Amino acid sequence: MRRILAALVILAAAPAAFAASDQAGAPGTNVEMPFLIAPMSKDGKLLGYAYIQSHLVATSQSAAIEIRDKIAFIQDAFVRDVNAETIAKPDDPTAVDLDALNERLTADATRIVGDGKVAHMDFTDGTGRISIQFAPLHPDGSTLNLVPPSEKAPAPPANQPASPATSNPALAASP
Repeated sequence: MRRILAALVILAAAPAAFAASDQAGAPGTNVEMPFLIAPMSKDGKLLGYAYIQSHLVATSQSAAIEIRDKIAFIQDAFVRDVNAETIAKPDDPTAVDLDALNERLTADATRIVGDGKVAHMDFTDGTGRISIQFAPLHPDGSTLNLVPPSEKAPAPPANQPASPATSNPALAASP
């Protein structure tokens, strides 16, 4: 009797456990994608990179298997896509336009695995938070008034040729 009761408790708790771990789709339909790094720029100047954690939501478990078989091809298409065209919002070059990115990446994945297999992309972690981070190229604005290292170092005098002994200590010590 206890075994039956324990089995019923486990079965009753199972859907809740699946819902917590797979919020975007039915169990077995979420396909975790490798991290995607996208450049973020404004007027041709690189501002930083968006680090994107995502997963594809398949229409069925069998479609998810087909998607997993082609992850390398899908990731290649994603990398080409985010490097060919900006993923930023029109009014904020450091924020990702999630709707446009979802549409573009879903279309890329659909082109590779076929129609009716990819439902959409999901950019949330297990808790429902958006899992995209922007990392600025220069976090503290330290690029102002920088002098290249070649201009900082003093140049050797032009009228004094360097002797082999002073430029190479190993030659000075040899007999």
